[in-house]
Amino acid sequence: MGEVEPGPAGPLEPPEPPEAPASRRPGGIRVLKRNMKRNGSRNCLNRRSRFGSRERDWLREDVRRGCVYLCGADSATATASASASASSDLHLVLCTVETPASEICAGEGRESLYLQLHGDLVRRLEPTERPLQIVYDYLSRLGFDDPVRIQEEATDPDLGCMLRFYGEKPCQMDHLDRILLSGIYNVRKGKTQLHKWAERLVVLCGTCLIVSSVKDCQTGKMHILPLVGGKVVSQRISTVDLSCYSLEEVPEHLFYSQDITYLNLRHNFMQLERPGGLDTLYRFSQLKGLNLSHNKLGLFPVLLCEISTLTELNLSCNGIHDLPSQIGSLLNLQTLCLDGNFLTTLPEELGNLQQLSSLGISFNNFSQIPEVYEKLSMLDKVVMAGNRLEVLKLGVLSRMSHIRHVDFRMNHLKTVVTENLEGNKYITHMDLRDNQLSDLDLSSLCSLEQLHCERNQLRELTLSGFSLRTLYASSNRLTAVNVYPVPSQLTSLELSRNLLECVPDWACEAKKMEILDVSYNLLTEVPLRILSSLSLRKLMVGHNQVQSLPVLAEHIPLEALDIQHNLLTRLPDTLFSKALNLRYLNASANSLESLPSAGTGEESLSALQLLYLTNNLLTDQCVPVLVGHPHLRILHLANNQLQTFPASKLNKLEQLEELNLSGNKLKTIPTTIANCKRLHTLVAHSNNISIFPEILQLPQIQFVDLSCNDLTEILIPEALPATLQDLDLTGNTNLVLEHKTLDTFSHITTLKIDQKPLPTTDATLTSTFWSHGLAEMAGQRNKLCVSALAVDNFAEGVGAVYGMFDGDRNEELPRLLQCTMADVLLEEVQQSTNDTVFMANTFLVSHRKLGMAGQKLGSSALLCYIRPDTADPTSSFSLTVANVGTCQAVLCRSGKPVPLSKVFSLEQDPEEAQRVKDQKAIITEDNKVNGVTCCTRMLGCTYLYPWILPKPHISATPLTIQDELLILGNKALWEHLSYTEAVDAVRHVQDPLAAAKKLCTLAQSYGCQDNVGAMVVYLNIGEEGCTCEMNGLTLPGPVGFASTTVLKDPPKPTTPSSSSGIASEFGSEMSTSEVSSEVGSTASDEHNTVGLDAGLLPRPERRCSLHPTPTSALFQRQPSCATFSSNQSDNGLDSDDDQPVEGVITNGSKVEVEVDIHCCRGRDLENSPTLRENSPTPCPEEHARGSFFGIRRQNSVNSGILVPGSKDRMELQKSPSTSCLYGKKLSNGSIVPLEDSLNLIEVATEAPKKKTGYFAAPTQLEPEDQFVVPRDLEEEVKEQMKQHQESRPEPEPHEEDRTELPEEFDTAL
Repeated sequence: MGEVEPGPAGPLEPPEPPEAPASRRPGGIRVLKRNMKRNGSRNCLNRRSRFGSRERDWLREDVRRGCVYLCGADSATATASASASASSDLHLVLCTVETPASEICAGEGRESLYLQLHGDLVRRLEPTERPLQIVYDYLSRLGFDDPVRIQEEATDPDLGCMLRFYGEKPCQMDHLDRILLSGIYNVRKGKTQLHKWAERLVVLCGTCLIVSSVKDCQTGKMHILPLVGGKVVSQRISTVDLSCYSLEEVPEHLFYSQDITYLNLRHNFMQLERPGGLDTLYRFSQLKGLNLSHNKLGLFPVLLCEISTLTELNLSCNGIHDLPSQIGSLLNLQTLCLDGNFLTTLPEELGNLQQLSSLGISFNNFSQIPEVYEKLSMLDKVVMAGNRLEVLKLGVLSRMSHIRHVDFRMNHLKTVVTENLEGNKYITHMDLRDNQLSDLDLSSLCSLEQLHCERNQLRELTLSGFSLRTLYASSNRLTAVNVYPVPSQLTSLELSRNLLECVPDWACEAKKMEILDVSYNLLTEVPLRILSSLSLRKLMVGHNQVQSLPVLAEHIPLEALDIQHNLLTRLPDTLFSKALNLRYLNASANSLESLPSAGTGEESLSALQLLYLTNNLLTDQCVPVLVGHPHLRILHLANNQLQTFPASKLNKLEQLEELNLSGNKLKTIPTTIANCKRLHTLVAHSNNISIFPEILQLPQIQFVDLSCNDLTEILIPEALPATLQDLDLTGNTNLVLEHKTLDTFSHITTLKIDQKPLPTTDATLTSTFWSHGLAEMAGQRNKLCVSALAVDNFAEGVGAVYGMFDGDRNEELPRLLQCTMADVLLEEVQQSTNDTVFMANTFLVSHRKLGMAGQKLGSSALLCYIRPDTADPTSSFSLTVANVGTCQAVLCRSGKPVPLSKVFSLEQDPEEAQRVKDQKAIITEDNKVNGVTCCTRMLGCTYLYPWILPKPHISATPLTIQDELLILGNKALWEHLSYTEAVDAVRHVQDPLAAAKKLCTLAQSYGCQDNVGAMVVYLNIGEEGCTCEMNGLTLPGPVGFASTTVLKDPPKPTTPSSSSGIASEFGSEMSTSEVSSEVGSTASDEHNTVGLDAGLLPRPERRCSLHPTPTSALFQRQPSCATFSSNQSDNGLDSDDDQPVEGVITNGSKVEVEVDIHCCRGRDLENSPTLRENSPTPCPEEHARGSFFGIRRQNSVNSGILVPGSKDRMELQKSPSTSCLYGKKLSNGSIVPLEDSLNLIEVATEAPKKKTGYFAAPTQLEPEDQFVVPRDLEEEVKEQMKQHQESRPEPEPHEEDRTELPEEFDTAL
């Protein structure tokens, strides 16, 4: 190998040019040393650690070049410490993908290099391993495709949170309690003088003190003394746990303890042939249990077969391809776990282990059942999940009379073969989930008690009913299920998500059946024999086509009934009187108009506690019936037709804990709600409630949602209940909260109110093409682990970004992604125009930026980016959607749902499940990777690499005028709402906030108890939504701040369409080019007020996102109010602008006014007197452009207004460029009134320059703009304009000047 040339210890020196390698031989490396400070919170480097431009130039010459950051041994402990302020040496090694670890070690003077993955285990690199190639392979498997980008990512120090190299083996902080401290100390036994002090080897291992029994410490036993309460208690221990310790060999001192019977070495890097390696474990003479799983052994340690005392051996996930024949000598072995390897056969000698009672060979490469099972008579289970079986031969199982349980889930089974007519009387449990079976006949298994066959492709199922107790066959295509004889022992039957048109007859005759689930089928009726069964406790018939339920004549023991999503118009009259044990009833999403009575007598015997009646046709007449259920705890009546809720009726529901009345027409909540002392949740959004209910007196109230109502004020008590955690008041536009009220609510964990637009908000920044609403509900969990991202004006207003993040059980990662992902996307968009590239890189970079938080935690992520479509000329915008995990986006196009995402879960994505299986992950019975998550792609969870990857699914869709809305939701939302139902539920709701709330409410009423999040984005794509002046739209009149969006179906004025109910970090409507309101103003405060109410400034032609202005000529001034500071330059630019504005004539075509310029409403202007004699005679060109001015008296605040003459107004109305201005929608949601007082003003003259702070307005044609000149300056302004006209030569008119309007720049609010 080439010579290693270490760099200086001082400043970083640039690498030598590759074309002049005289000082070193080819293949050499440069070792560059630099003191670099680390970020203690993220265990990675800050930006100051990145090398300079010369090093980058060297890298760019060849993508096979790169760098490796080499950390010191103390890095792991220093960063984990709270006081890690001292920096450690970090060596930057420039090398190539061909550079081996031995060459880097020689240059660094190290013996070995160590690699740490995801801040966890540390392994020593072999001398021939190539560190840079390891980094490149890692990034490539994550999802990076471009070699140049891989090289760039490899140079980022933040990568150390996922992959880091050390020159010495580091010591992890979480292992400090297990660090071995040893030495020679004087030790004596007992306290008497008879016991002398003697030198002994003493080892402190965790909470144990190990003392040698002899002086030389080479023979004899080691005394292991546990430390309890700071004292030494003499006790021998038999179990040693050294898992996850990055060990390569067993600590030498452990061999002196002959009492160890169980040794756990899981998740290490144990070696075979080295001192203290696996070949020396035979020295433990009493060892019975040994766990060597996840050690990447590759080979079976043959010397383990000499430990004859072993009864338990775990070698799972070690990449073992075959077993040696010597394994037959472990005669005492009872448990052998070989899961997650590459085994294809088992040796015959394994049959000698007659005491073997448990053998695990799941997730290997077996294509048939090993014959050795016939010899292992102590085994009662065949566990072969995740193998490669394609044909199941029942005859082979018949020869194994000792086998009772069979697990063949997640294989490739397509057929089941019955070789003879003799039945199998031994198998009682069979698991065939997640295979490819189309027909299944197990009638020969006459002793079968339990069958799992979910998620196959079954059309017909035939079973024996002699012993059948439980049957799980959901998520198939079943049209017939045959069981003979009638299963008299059947207790649970699950046939959901199939194609059944009727309940099987044999199920009606099952006398012991307690649970029946036939939801998501094609049933049209429920047999009376089923409903009147004397054993049935739980009946699930939801999502069918049932039109009526049979009338009950006898009492039944039914406790739970789910009949949601059917065609029911009424319930049986005797339902509540005959089902006295009924505690749960969900009849949501039907067409119910009334409810049956709870009983015939005055005293009700109803035990009903949970009642869900959402999305029906119930009216006020159903409320009295509810009184008959005094034990009601949860009541959902959302999305019905309730107008009132009688106070006397609510008074009797004293046991209520959760009440949902949203989506009705209620105007008040009865005051008797104060009697519901146990109420902790009240949801009443999307009503017409104007009076705040008296709920703040309730002692246990926790969650209150009164959004999207007509509240105007809140009467609060002197002291709020300490239990109140969440109060949602968004969407109440007339509600004004005083500072005192806000201070009272300060202790509430979550207070959601409308964000009142600030005076600094420019209404023209808000897009007319989209608006969003967001709803998040925690459900029955204590914390909300769902976060959302909403940026209506992304990348300076030319696009939008929306996202949804679901952390399942953690809330940290969703919040981190919410705060960082938009910034990452903005950076990636600037580097690439390919949507697939920049979206993929956004996810991968966000995955890296999660740092240490993303090592153990994970999150599903969904990102939707709307931008102008440059590729498709027929489309104005393009929607790019990327996702990992279970969050999904659905587009509503012409009223039909268009799914845009892919669900990355083991159950719904067979390709991903196969990928995870091929990489030998262990998938537990609840379909989770290593028992952690059901997702196969997530952001975070780096410790599950390579099974869990962050590479997203990406889809790009051109948006058209047929696209109505976009729905984003997490897993819980889409588990309970279909795409079609979600679209139909919200496409006619006017307010996006109310739409999002409705989706979450529906999900909860349909059975969701988890966190649920929904975002609805209304789209208004098409030329009719254009706000360009080039398309003839009028400029906005007085700017209103209550509403900032125009919808296809405009909401009622009291409900702002842009209100989302959250204060997102990215919800600001201010662009980076906005003029700050913090600069000094030359106007008084009273002028400020007038300008906000009716102020328009001369501005350029406004372009929308459909027709953006070319960037070379774009200068968009966005003042925060109608007053301007004095730091304006002479050419109309701010002091920090570096290029002139197109359209501003620098030879004197501007006017300077020493006061504020305000906008006045154009009413009654035609009746105002004009002073034509004070205006100069315009030239023909100025006539054509409307530059004929009149001045009239306005009021004491605005003493003068320049208005166009009547002739110019007539010409303006006839002009084709302005004839379509009237009645168009503007970007801020306002509509210009159709009246004759729409006036134009054009500034065509300029006053002499003054060295004071004036505002320079460019020459332009602007509807509704009027100069407001104070009375004391009126004469001066007229005199300056007159002098300028006299001194200015009259230009010759050109034909193109008559047709082209100068470009205008947006300066209005």
